[in-house]
Amino acid sequence: MAGYLSSMPPRSGDGELRAIIESPQGSRNKLSYSPELRTFEMGSSLPAGMTFPFDFGFIPGTKAEDGDPLDVLILMDAPAYPGVVVPIRLLGVLEAEQQDGDGAPYRNDRLIAIAVGSTERGEIRRLADLETHLIEQITSFFETYAGLNGKRFKPLRVRGRRTARKRVERLAKAA
Repeated sequence: MAGYLSSMPPRSGDGELRAIIESPQGSRNKLSYSPELRTFEMGSSLPAGMTFPFDFGFIPGTKAEDGDPLDVLILMDAPAYPGVVVPIRLLGVLEAEQQDGDGAPYRNDRLIAIAVGSTERGEIRRLADLETHLIEQITSFFETYAGLNGKRFKPLRVRGRRTARKRVERLAKAA
């Protein structure tokens, strides 16, 4: 039973992809799910005036290159709470490398998704449906956030939902 949220299957019985919220939109706190404790731990705080632009969490039942479940930024109508399971529709992926201090760089991609049933953004089906400046702002947020934590986040490219889906499926098999 240890780590039940992170070990939950990535898809529901109906086949919908799931995300677990860690840090809600508008929060200054970076929370992380601890499989050992089966609860959320405080990671770090963003500086005054900086908050998560959208809900941030992970895809359960996956294991990315950094050893954690695959990260996902979820566009929703309103912020959710840590631990909430949200059915999502993938829009694409921001492929990136991250480097911790002087360590070797590693892949640390960010999926971008929309909550199923969104009333404000329900017509969005792919990243191309979003304003270009929003993708740039999301990228800038991750670069700034990493820099504040002594890390370097280097965007490589933005890819579509097909690439994002393949990444989820591959990393679900790796978990």
